[in-house]
Amino acid sequence: MKVNQAKRSQGGTWEFAQDQPLKEPLVLIFGDRFLLESKDLYQEIKELYPDGHLVFGSTSGEIMETSVYEDSITITAIEFEKTRFSIVSENVQDYVDIEKMGAAISNQFDLEGLNHLFIVSDGSFVNGSGLIEGLESVEGFKASITGGLCGDGARFEKTLTSYNENPKQGEVIAIGLYGEALEVSYANFGGWTPFGPERTITKSEGNVLFEIDGKPALDLYKKYLGDKADELPQAALLYPLTVQQHEDTEPLVRTILNIDEEQSSMILAGDVPLNSKVQLMMSTMDDIAEGASNAAELAMRNRKNKPELAILVSCVGRKLVLDQRTEDEIEEVAEVIGEQAKITGFYSYGEMAPFAGKNECQLHNQTMTLTLLSE
Repeated sequence: MKVNQAKRSQGGTWEFAQDQPLKEPLVLIFGDRFLLESKDLYQEIKELYPDGHLVFGSTSGEIMETSVYEDSITITAIEFEKTRFSIVSENVQDYVDIEKMGAAISNQFDLEGLNHLFIVSDGSFVNGSGLIEGLESVEGFKASITGGLCGDGARFEKTLTSYNENPKQGEVIAIGLYGEALEVSYANFGGWTPFGPERTITKSEGNVLFEIDGKPALDLYKKYLGDKADELPQAALLYPLTVQQHEDTEPLVRTILNIDEEQSSMILAGDVPLNSKVQLMMSTMDDIAEGASNAAELAMRNRKNKPELAILVSCVGRKLVLDQRTEDEIEEVAEVIGEQAKITGFYSYGEMAPFAGKNECQLHNQTMTLTLLSE
């Protein structure tokens, strides 16, 4: 596996960390939404990698090596030596529901020998839980899935993604990786602590939460936030919800993406099933950084080979908590996985990964998620 990386800040020129010739590379381009709106960007990167497969995603912060950038674009170009890849792109506006779209994506892959799917998804219109459910619903689908919902800083205005064209809204890109030579491991960890009373979801539909304990969800949430309620939905990133559907299932963290004042409801990044138990959560800088280290240790457990590439998808809420110490969690990961691994990734509106040791993917919020690759 050969990897080239480059970065460009707003108004600057490309700075290449490596610049070796690559053949038909997979090119991951993560960047600030405003920079990705440039009509010339696709052509500009196509000239850098004429035979490259270009996957774009807007972010809430770009990760390259142990640094976190804003108002920039990062490029990670990968030439696989023993691994074949295939890419499928669909737009949510072309489907009645997200599950059907997920199934349509999986059906376009040759499932024989499909090792892993990495997803770069729109983060504004896509219910990540439904997307995963659709992807995994196809008969014969056995691949593991990781990835993330793209970001737009802490603005929540619009997110952009694309494959081999100018970035646009509503797009979901699935990168299928084939071959037994490829070793993929993954993990996620949060570092958030529940507080306050445990309550029950009494009215919800998909990823929209209407009532908790028979009361309007938004009203109850605002009561807890106090003065910070005026800063919604951004303030919600500091106080996510933990949602547990059954006693024997792992609790999932859910971020509030938006609010509906008229219906006193909250729109979350993933499903919030009826009768699930729900609790508010909070965290500290040290807990967040330690959570990233735990994720890295879980991803490294039982690996046969050292990772050559690490794709990190972390949550914008973690970034807001860490503030000036954001790079702490990236450094924690780098220390565990080793200096031989190139690191790329982005801060997101939702992270996709199975729990460690399992194959079934889940949508997470407020976690550090790792995908480690080697051939």
